[in-house]
Amino acid sequence: MSESGDTPRIVVAALYKFVTLNDFEALREPLRQTMVDNDVKGTLLLAKEGINGTVAGTREGIDALLAWLTADPRLTDIDHKESYCDEHPFYRTKVKLKREIVTLGVPGIDPNDTVGTYVEPENWNDIISDPEVLVIDTRNDYEVAIGSFEGAVDPKTTTFREFPEYVREHYNPEKHKKVAMFCTGGIRCEKASSFMLKEGFDEVYHLKGGVLNYLEKVPEEKSLWRGECFVFDNRVAVRHDLSEGSFEQCHACRMPISADDMQSSAYEPGISCPHCIDSLPEKTRAAARERQRQIELAKERGQPHPLGYNHREKLNA
Repeated sequence: MSESGDTPRIVVAALYKFVTLNDFEALREPLRQTMVDNDVKGTLLLAKEGINGTVAGTREGIDALLAWLTADPRLTDIDHKESYCDEHPFYRTKVKLKREIVTLGVPGIDPNDTVGTYVEPENWNDIISDPEVLVIDTRNDYEVAIGSFEGAVDPKTTTFREFPEYVREHYNPEKHKKVAMFCTGGIRCEKASSFMLKEGFDEVYHLKGGVLNYLEKVPEEKSLWRGECFVFDNRVAVRHDLSEGSFEQCHACRMPISADDMQSSAYEPGISCPHCIDSLPEKTRAAARERQRQIELAKERGQPHPLGYNHREKLNA
C-alpha cells in the first residue's frame, strides 16, 4: 500500500532483526532520543538477541529513524514493513530493555543460529495448499479470532510462551514432516521455526515478513487470507489493503471487539465487553473505570489519552 493524497499521512513501521547486540543497554538512550528528535512514537524493544517494535511518525521522521538504525552495520538490513493511517496510532515514545525481543521462554533458541526456510508471500499459497503441509498460526487466540489463513490450525494460545508446550503435546516430528507457520510481521515465526527445528522437525517453513507482507504483496483476488489482521496499535486491525479495519478494542482487556460485541449488554466502554465481563477481577475493573475516566477527561481537553489496562503485559513479561 502506498502513501497517497494531499494530506500528510502517518507512516506506521513495524521493524525487527535478530542480531547479536552485546551493547544493547547502551543503545537505549541514543535510540530513544533519535525517536524524540524526529517525533516518532511507539515502542521498540532491545535485547542481546536484537531489536523489535512498531513505531509511527511522518515520512521524514520514520526515514530519519531508519537512517540512524541502518548506520549501524549490524542493522543495515533490518526488516521493516510500512502501512499508513490518518491519525497517530501511538501516544508515547518508549525504548525498553528485555531478555528477549519476542518471549518464547525456551533457553538456547537463537534464529541467528538456526531458522526455518523463508517463504516469499508470492509462493505462500502453494505451500499452504499442499495437503501434506501442517499450517500453524503462531499468533494468540485474540489475534486469530478476527482473521487467519484458510485451513490454518489455531493453537488457542494466550501468550507466545505457551507455543512450545502446545507443539510438544500435539505434534510429532516423525508424523508431521512438513510444517508451515505464520505470524503478524514475521518475528514470532523466526523463533518458532528455530524451536521446531531443535525439536526435530525436518521441513519447517515460515512466511517471510508475516501476514502484513503477504497482504501488501498478494492481490486480494488471489488471497487465501480471511478476515482482518490484528495489529498492536490503536488501529486494532487492518484490512487486506492495509487500511484501518472494522474492529474496536476493549480498553479493559484489550480484546478486539466487533460492532455486534458493542451491542451486547456486557459491553461498557472502557470497563467490560463480552470477552472479559466474567473474567476480570473487581480490582482490575476498578482500575479500568478510573482509566476510562482519564480517557474521557483527556478527550474533553483535546489531549492524548492513555490506553486501557493490558492484563496480558504481565503474562508476556
